[in-house]
Amino acid sequence: MTPDDNTNPTTDKSPNNQRPVSFDPNPVLQQKAAESVIRGQINNLFDSPGSTQTDVQPVVEGSPYERTHASESRPIEEQWKQYHSAWQTYYQKYYEGYYTHHLGKALASQPEAKSNQYFSQSQTLPEMPESVTKDEALYDLRQKLLANVSESAKKVRKSRHFIPITSAILVVLLFTFLQYNRLIVSNVLAYVSPGNIDPQNIVIDPSTDITVSPDPRLIIPKINVDVPALYNVASDYDSQMAAMQNGVAHFAIPGASSLPGEVGNTVLSGHSSNDLLDKGDYKFIFAQLDKLQTGDSIYVNYNSKRYTYTVTKKEVVKPTEVNKLVYSGSKPILTLITCTPIGTSLNRLLVTAEQVSPDPTLAASAPSDSNTKATSEIPGVTPTFLEKLFGSNGSNN
Repeated sequence: MTPDDNTNPTTDKSPNNQRPVSFDPNPVLQQKAAESVIRGQINNLFDSPGSTQTDVQPVVEGSPYERTHASESRPIEEQWKQYHSAWQTYYQKYYEGYYTHHLGKALASQPEAKSNQYFSQSQTLPEMPESVTKDEALYDLRQKLLANVSESAKKVRKSRHFIPITSAILVVLLFTFLQYNRLIVSNVLAYVSPGNIDPQNIVIDPSTDITVSPDPRLIIPKINVDVPALYNVASDYDSQMAAMQNGVAHFAIPGASSLPGEVGNTVLSGHSSNDLLDKGDYKFIFAQLDKLQTGDSIYVNYNSKRYTYTVTKKEVVKPTEVNKLVYSGSKPILTLITCTPIGTSLNRLLVTAEQVSPDPTLAASAPSDSNTKATSEIPGVTPTFLEKLFGSNGSNN
């Protein structure tokens, strides 16, 4: 081309220019045309045999970058996943390096770090374990729970309601113990021997007629009972309670007023439970009386002679069933009575035994009932703490 050649380059048709290219001075159109070219180049980057073919968006009419070409390929789904994964990895590494760099600068700026070799550039921070064991996790959880409980306890103790509430609880516990101590203690003593039996009182041959101390006593080896026996005691409630402070009491009523060695029924009454505040050393002497079974031996020392009895039956009756003690037979028998269930006085336990030594056929005649008085109730226990406060009698509670 010469200077004199007036041919317009925009109208030149060559093998590479299939159509004239016109330059539009409008900047908006030029920008859109450039966007179309860039979009096409990006599509070429993802061109592959498995890509989905779609048409290229048309360029702006009259753009200098307009050209004719075949449909460009589109990236498949797997390529999109790789594309996003690459960007995620890039940003992860970028921010990791960014924050690591600023953390190092912050540590280096600390006055302590400058004098401490632990934070020197030649050393790195210790790596934290990637995972903790089950025991370590349980230990951490336990420590957190203990810390929370301790903190809550401190807050409760500092509360202005703590002392009044604590005092009220202590008062309630005290009243509960005073009211039900016989129930608690008696059930414990039911598994502990309540007496201190003298080894000299253990009989090898129950049929042997031997001379013993003149002190009247009741001896039951199976439940380790060796207790004084008090006779000639009135059958009223107060007299029986006073006598049972010192041992077991003779409970004589019409039809059951015999003494050891006499035909008829000899009745001895003792506590299986009683209040700890009451007097006496025999408040739980019959706590194990229910353990006696048919055939067990019972010994009674009376007037320097030992009488041997063998258990024949056990029976639970109401406190008002006094007639259960009346005996009209011709044998000398012994009946032990106490309260049951243990710790209460709801019912009475009767343990009946027949004399086997000395010879029961040689027993004396039954005594006259002229000196005994009838009663409507078998003796029980002393009043409980609340019954004493309100003046109630505890004989049949």
